[in-house]
Amino acid sequence: MSETDFDAIVVGSGCAGAVAAYELAKAGKSVLVVERGNFAGAKNMTGGRIYSHSLKKVFPDFEQEAPLERKITHERMAFMDPAAQMAVDFTSPELAEEGKDSYSVLRAPFDQWLASKAEDAGAEYICGIAVEELLKDGAGRVTGVRAGEDEITAEVTILAEGCNTVLAEKCLGNPRPKPSQMAVGIKQVFELPAAQIEDRFLVPEGEGAAMLFVGDCTHGNVGGGFLYTNKDSISLGLVATISTAADGANPHPVYQMLEDFKGHPAVAPIIRGAKLVEHSGHMVPEGGYDMVPRYVFDGCLVAGETAGLCMNMGYQVRGMDFAVASGQMAGQAAVRALDAGDTSAAGLASYKTAMENSFVIQDLETFRKWPHTMEGWSSMFTDYPIMVKEIFNALFSVDGEPQKPLLKRMMPLVKKRGLFKLAGEMRKAVKSL
Repeated sequence: MSETDFDAIVVGSGCAGAVAAYELAKAGKSVLVVERGNFAGAKNMTGGRIYSHSLKKVFPDFEQEAPLERKITHERMAFMDPAAQMAVDFTSPELAEEGKDSYSVLRAPFDQWLASKAEDAGAEYICGIAVEELLKDGAGRVTGVRAGEDEITAEVTILAEGCNTVLAEKCLGNPRPKPSQMAVGIKQVFELPAAQIEDRFLVPEGEGAAMLFVGDCTHGNVGGGFLYTNKDSISLGLVATISTAADGANPHPVYQMLEDFKGHPAVAPIIRGAKLVEHSGHMVPEGGYDMVPRYVFDGCLVAGETAGLCMNMGYQVRGMDFAVASGQMAGQAAVRALDAGDTSAAGLASYKTAMENSFVIQDLETFRKWPHTMEGWSSMFTDYPIMVKEIFNALFSVDGEPQKPLLKRMMPLVKKRGLFKLAGEMRKAVKSL
């Protein structure tokens, strides 16, 4: 191979980029990470959870040193209409078992920890500089990056620039995601004493809760709300599709949705007395398997959100475990290619093989129909929460009048929506899940 400045360059230091750099450096390769934020995590607002299984494979003892917030042992999913909610509340010891556990994280400190692991292994970091272009030779092979006036070369480049895939589109020809495949996330962090968090969510000391909301939180638009408990704060926010956010006819901008969400009777008591300390926004890929682009090129691999590796199932939101796993597989594939002296697409093809044989691509493919099902299921976000409220009002209301049998109270509420219509929608949803 020709002489280059580094064996590998990694663009971006999120979960995928930092883990890829760690794998390369651990194997003794010279690696440079270029991060456009002033520090790793500076531009990452994702306030959520990481399922630990993929992180455990990279850092077996991560629990002892990573800046984790709380182990999530309490799950809640809620249907909301403008004044009511019906929630499914679940807690179980199995949620805390090793291999099945998950943690809430704040990405700024978490990403800095990941970067420190890569640096300790030998990776070099440049922060506060944006990569403007991928360098290519005459045959179209990626040979490095251009950042400002500097051109830095490498045998292999790993692109982990996040979901705003500027370089992947401009330099690799990957398609721009459709507006319906992307969402805008908006999040606020509220400080609250640890004891109050544990009391409000009925969790043991040190454990935490995750909540997902659908319905009025986005005023009936496709999307949903989320809440994660941290050590001494709460991450609260919502996501709505870019097509919704960009619709000038939509009377509810995303920031107004969030304000109304915070004032909902089901949410306001949770953040009562809490201090707002952070407000941020972020794009999120939600197109699933059908938005995953090509991710192996001559001299270049694509990982993490840049490869569209994110999945919102309504009851489960995943992205960080996909990013960690893809970063590990990309780093290991790059090591193999460097050792073999072949960083062409053929030499890097073990990354594609590893991805396709892993939970990452297989899970995305299994649930590939769900994003389309959700996008076309408007009643899930509008009428279903109202129907659920009516059903539970009929179930729990006692006014002194003689009550009809339960079935006679329930059936009129269902029939007015169309029994076969509801059955068809539910069947389609179950098939895609």
